[in-house]
Amino acid sequence: MEGNGISNGVSPAKRPRKQDLNTVNVVLGAQWGDEGKGKVVDMLATTSDIVCRAQGGNNAGHTVVVDGAAYDFHLLPSGIINENCISLIGNGVVIHVPGLFDEIYKNVEKGMKNWENRLKISNRAHLVFDFHQAADGLQEQGRGSKSIGTTKKGIGPTYASKATRNGIRVCDLVGDYEDFKVKFTNLANHFQKMYPSIHIDVDAELDSYKDWREKMKPLVVDSISWMNQALKDKSKAILVEGANATMLDIDFGVYPNVTSSNCSIGGVCTGLGVPVQCVGEIYGVVKAYSTRVGGGYLPTEQLNEIGTTLQEKGHEFGVTTGRKRRCGWLDMVALRYSSMINGFTAIAITKIDILDDFEEVKIGVSYNINGEKLEYFPAKHEDLKDVEVEYITLPGWKCSTEDVRHFDNLPLNAQNYVLKIEELMEVPVKWVGVGQARESMIQIF
Repeated sequence: MEGNGISNGVSPAKRPRKQDLNTVNVVLGAQWGDEGKGKVVDMLATTSDIVCRAQGGNNAGHTVVVDGAAYDFHLLPSGIINENCISLIGNGVVIHVPGLFDEIYKNVEKGMKNWENRLKISNRAHLVFDFHQAADGLQEQGRGSKSIGTTKKGIGPTYASKATRNGIRVCDLVGDYEDFKVKFTNLANHFQKMYPSIHIDVDAELDSYKDWREKMKPLVVDSISWMNQALKDKSKAILVEGANATMLDIDFGVYPNVTSSNCSIGGVCTGLGVPVQCVGEIYGVVKAYSTRVGGGYLPTEQLNEIGTTLQEKGHEFGVTTGRKRRCGWLDMVALRYSSMINGFTAIAITKIDILDDFEEVKIGVSYNINGEKLEYFPAKHEDLKDVEVEYITLPGWKCSTEDVRHFDNLPLNAQNYVLKIEELMEVPVKWVGVGQARESMIQIF
């Protein structure tokens, strides 16, 4: 008898099952940036097979010290130092190509090896051009006293081009060159009309990018399929390195004094094409005190000898711009807010050693306005101007911690400071940093 063409069902054994994918561990800044994420990433990269960047551009900077050599990274993932590790610049990153290769060559001189075989660049990443950077400077100049304090690296204007759908991506650069020429010319003309004072030599720019595209081609991959294949290989240890920090996030930071990307946990999924169920451990990096560079309010800022001491002893100058960082006591209100957004599974506390000489150390634990406690972190940045910070005071330890390599060997008051942070954040402390070098990170568990 002939069948009626209607299936009697598929055997459960033959039906597709939920994919058993790998997980990625994530390192994120928990404050206003400059927490020392690069050092934590470098440490974890020694046992990682892949290290990825998901967002931002060369407006961020990480310094990594290995064997006495200080490497400065802005676009390259810090894991590039590990010669057994592949580094991926994801689709959510915006790339200034000349700046990328300048960074590569400078770090090669310091000892970085075999990067050509280990650096991968997403074909979906957007490109930063010189006119984006020029526009960034003009926009900042136009804000006058309300300047944001951008690095003028063109990050905001590039993300704006992306959002208005006239941006140019890596796939355009390494693809059909005639198509790239048309897109570049149209975008350059658009910026020329918006900013008449910017001079753009379109022909000269195109000539230079004809050379850059040949340098880029061997590095470019379809990062979505590449990442998916990596996630299917359960033997691979994958690490994601955040740039900037949560309090600078375009959605959750102290707007408008923020960066132009999502530098909180959501940026990992959108900036790499990683499914949310593949996110594993989420490590927040916390500097033992507060710093920020550029404009915007810093509630626990100390405009006194304390702030000056933190700045000088902590060498608080921006890696990207060299600007002085403003300094103050640890802000637990901001940290709890950051943890709420990211869901940190553990934290690393860096630069404990900078507090070695203080008689006492303070932690800001609540914000008050007109005598009333705020139960949330303010959305409006102007509100931070009026907050009064309530502090708790702990005794200092008045001795050097720089050579300590085990938590139990830290001075008791330093241990208590770490444990108080853990208690107030309600997140376990996994590492404590007492210096710049890789070996100065003390693992607690």
